[in-house]
Amino acid sequence: MSKPTISDVARVAGVSKTTVSHAYSNRRHVDPETRKRIFAIAEEIGYRPNRAAQHLRSGRTGIIALASSMPFAVAAGPSRLGFLMEIAASAAVASLTRNLALCLVPPLAEGARFDAVVPDGAILVEPREGDPMLAHFLSQGVPVVSIGRAPGRPDLPCVDLQSAAVTRCVLDHLESQGARKIGLVTGVQRRCSYLESEAEHAAFCAARGQVPVQMQLDEAGGEDLAEPAIVRLLQREPGLDALFVPVDAFATGAVRAAAALGRRVPQDLRLATRYNGLRARLADPPLTALDLHLEILADLAVGLLLTRMDSGAADSVTAPTAALIARPSSV
Repeated sequence: MSKPTISDVARVAGVSKTTVSHAYSNRRHVDPETRKRIFAIAEEIGYRPNRAAQHLRSGRTGIIALASSMPFAVAAGPSRLGFLMEIAASAAVASLTRNLALCLVPPLAEGARFDAVVPDGAILVEPREGDPMLAHFLSQGVPVVSIGRAPGRPDLPCVDLQSAAVTRCVLDHLESQGARKIGLVTGVQRRCSYLESEAEHAAFCAARGQVPVQMQLDEAGGEDLAEPAIVRLLQREPGLDALFVPVDAFATGAVRAAAALGRRVPQDLRLATRYNGLRARLADPPLTALDLHLEILADLAVGLLLTRMDSGAADSVTAPTAALIARPSSV
């Protein structure tokens, strides 16, 4: 079934397409009762104005948005330089070279809106299942692409992070260093990177006749939640001799958990995380991590978004292969 159009709204409301357009754009006066009726009919038939198309008719704003539903305390990291902020810095450069401005949009609560700026397009960083940021931009008719696949949305163009391959790279490394029982700690929020890591870890364990040991934690809790939770995990599973903890805030919590239990890293417990950010580099001992080539990822995402903005469609692309950076937490 095709999506309702402005013509459908005008026909049902008994007004012209121009009146419907003015009701949404506020460029011309529309009787308040007529405006109210137009909005009610649009809601009833499922019409959403294409804000990007409106900008194309009047001239684009020249602004694209970068957003994530990850809590800022986790995504920003120490000194306000973390996974999201590093992507933002690279995306800003990629945008500026294309004569575009980049706007950072704060995480939205369920049902909340951010109407201060309606961008020409938006890049979502690792959207979660039912992501409110995705719903928000789509409701505004804004073209969207993502860094990392969106759960349940194979139609959304993305830069595929190859999370299964990343997980396998880390697991193989930990095993090569002598680990025999490796646990996995991810987030309770359902993001494709977590889902793919969990599936790859389960397959890795099954191939070795092991029951996978996995834990999911709430991203909002960060390091302070991770420490006691991982203490309990290690007490419950004393045979664990390694952990892959993709979220770097959880990984530093794992370092603290090991210290609290008197387990030496890496002699008693090998640790690795995904993002090679400040948390990984400043941990004691420094954490084995991966170079995800964020500068390239950001440039790919901006290019993908421009393609979608220009043509209405775009094919997903694959991120460059991550490179393992072995550090004293695992070797």
